[in-house]
Amino acid sequence: MESISVGLLGLGTVGSGVVKVIQDHQDKLAHQIGCPVYVKKALVLDVNKERNLDLESGILTANPYDVIQDPEIDIVVEVMGGIESTKEYLVEALKQKKHIVTANKDLMAVHGPELLALASENQCDLFYEASVAGGIPILRSLVDGLSSDRITKMMGIVNGTTNYILTKMSKQGLSFDDVLAEAQRLGFAEADPSSDVDGIDAARKMAILSTLGFSMNVGLGDVKVSGIRQVAEEDLRYCDQLGYTMKLIGYAHRQGEKIEVSVEPTLLENSHPLSAVNDEYNAVYVYGEAVGETMFYGPGAGSLPTATAVVSDLVAIMKNMRLGVNGKSAVIPQFPKKLKDHSEIISKYFLRLHVEDEVGVLANITSIFSKHGVGFEKIMQNPVHEQRLAEVVLVTHQASLEAYENTLVELRDLGPIREVKSSYRVEGGK
Repeated sequence: MESISVGLLGLGTVGSGVVKVIQDHQDKLAHQIGCPVYVKKALVLDVNKERNLDLESGILTANPYDVIQDPEIDIVVEVMGGIESTKEYLVEALKQKKHIVTANKDLMAVHGPELLALASENQCDLFYEASVAGGIPILRSLVDGLSSDRITKMMGIVNGTTNYILTKMSKQGLSFDDVLAEAQRLGFAEADPSSDVDGIDAARKMAILSTLGFSMNVGLGDVKVSGIRQVAEEDLRYCDQLGYTMKLIGYAHRQGEKIEVSVEPTLLENSHPLSAVNDEYNAVYVYGEAVGETMFYGPGAGSLPTATAVVSDLVAIMKNMRLGVNGKSAVIPQFPKKLKDHSEIISKYFLRLHVEDEVGVLANITSIFSKHGVGFEKIMQNPVHEQRLAEVVLVTHQASLEAYENTLVELRDLGPIREVKSSYRVEGGK
């Protein structure tokens, strides 16, 4: 094999990074795989746009099939985003016997099993390390490094935008709207930030992680999702007073044959390693029966960190090409998917209430919690100035989600309770 040629679908932030890594690391790549690697074609929207890249003439094209159907291209790198039309391109590329590297978590969360099956059928590799945590090699660690272990829990910060927002809100006492506007100015948040702040981006990543970590077909619809729009400055102030840090946590837990997967704002004890992960950084905490606890930390996005993960997948495919073992790495999920019901999901909870400031209200609240078997670990009461209300803040002991939800229903029907202001999961402690 004299050389290996690559075609790019997309030449934006990540695609440009891929080109730079291939060009700058050519000696190392050639040493690892035994021959040169070069980019032959790249799909762009505008071939005349100025780019800060050293590209030979004729590489750029506005026609995706110039990449997909080029017989000289061995590997297609998809970094254009999108789901349905992108899926069509990758299906055609696989039918053309081309290997695939993608950074597209939306696509893999929705159509991953179908595309992986098609890749195996055509003896092609389909790798997607960059789809979950940018430059952190978490998928390869699950598939290879921890392949002999039984993963019981994964929890992590897998969205840099929301971590940046919550960090600034916590450290500087700013409102969600103010920090979001700042994040958009700095390029950490999109003009439409819904996918990030509503938890959808993180949920797609957790579906991918859970599928690999638990060897079950976990889809986006299996993930319980709550975003950070409702997080108030008061919530973060109480977190600090009680010794917690709030993060948007992706959580996946297996007990026996059943799993739960969620993405939601979560209070972590300040001593937890994830509490120290700030700004746009990502981290994933993995619990294995044999290895115990491990944590993977690093930049979750950005041109060169993400491009590094993409090129690492390229290297793996190219090594397989040299060995003649392409299309044999996809592992079919081993277990049927079984989700926990709400009576089997156990956690602690933070609750903030506005109640009428009168005698007996706290006793009524305590009675409702006791009725459903939910105890208090911490409780605070403060006046709400000029409203003749009191603010009650509490952290429960471990309780089932079913018991906690039933408690909330009854609390909302209690006359003296004006409003349930906020409710969050709490991780850590007994």
